[in-house]
Order: sequence, then C-alpha cells, then structure tokens
Amino acid sequence: MRLFVALDIDAGIRERIAAFRDELRPYAPNARWVGSETFHITLQFLGETEKLQEIKSALQTVQGAPVQLAFRNAGFFPSPKAPRVFWVGIEGDANLQPLVSCVGRALAPLGFESESRPFQPHLTLARTGSGRPQRIPGERVAPVWRALQDKLQTLAALEFGTMTAREFYLYESKLSPAGARYTKLARYPLEQPQQATP
Repeated sequence: MRLFVALDIDAGIRERIAAFRDELRPYAPNARWVGSETFHITLQFLGETEKLQEIKSALQTVQGAPVQLAFRNAGFFPSPKAPRVFWVGIEGDANLQPLVSCVGRALAPLGFESESRPFQPHLTLARTGSGRPQRIPGERVAPVWRALQDKLQTLAALEFGTMTAREFYLYESKLSPAGARYTKLARYPLEQPQQATP
C-alpha cells in the first residue's frame, strides 16, 4: 500500500483553487495538472508499506490542537528559474509545526523518516518531470511554464480563504494512468486544549 498522512481542505477553498487552476491551465497545457479531488496538505509521505495496522495505532498517539490555515499566493518549486512544481501557498498557525513533528515522532519507531527541514506546506496544482524537484545548476525556465509565469505577474495578490483543520487523515494513494486516486483509511481528531477551571 502507498500511504501518506495529510490534512483535508474545506469544500469552498477547494472550489476557489480549482477555478484558479482551470483559469491558468491553458497557459501551461503540457504540464500535468492535479485534479481538485486530490487536493490535500501532506504532513508526511510514507510510501509503499505493509504496516497499515501499526501505522494506524501509532497515529492514535498523536496529540495536536486544531490548525488555522490560510491559502494565498502561488509560486514554483524548486525556484522560479528552474520550476518543476506549480503550487498555491499555505500559511499555518503555531499549531502546525508541532503537529507535523508529533506525527514524525509517532511514526519514527516504525522506520519512517520525517523531513529534517522545517515544514513548508503547499498545495501542488501542476508538475513537470518526475520525482522530487531538484535544483539543476544553470537550468533555464522550461517553455512549458513561460506563459504561466508571465500570466502570474499580471495577477493581483491571490487569496483563496482560511479554514480550521480539526482532524488529520491516513490516506492510501493508488496510481493509475489516469492519475493518483486517494482514499481516506482513518481519521484522527485534533482536540482543543482543555481550559483550566478556576
């Protein structure tokens, strides 16, 4: 099974980002555009594994508070000069990084390594190439992105909305020629911290 841990996205924000994607798709028709049904915020990618029950049990130990998220602006990874991924930016409140860290600690005993770099949430809209984006020295902007980059420079500040994530999920990813299909396998609530009683 190909698994990952992620936050889901509210329907209204999903629709606004999908409309933005559809508006820009003609400017990069040869990129691989992501379907709105697959929009999510990955907290940790696990890859191929048979440890489903162990992962489910480990994630039950994760403690975290609801996370405020703002979706705004757009850009490219690994850089505008050498783009391979087109994304919408996500800003999380102070509860996001502790949640990511707690997920990582819970899964580490099962052999899953978390990112050593600070968590940078984003929502992938389109990509070129394969695998993780790696910076290639001296690489120039691929023609596939040039018209899209020109169009982005004409747009005002992009705001897609805010939401509160009150749970996270374990997902299965099934790859196919038509693209990846994601299924939620388990839900884990994020609890509001208890108020001290006087």
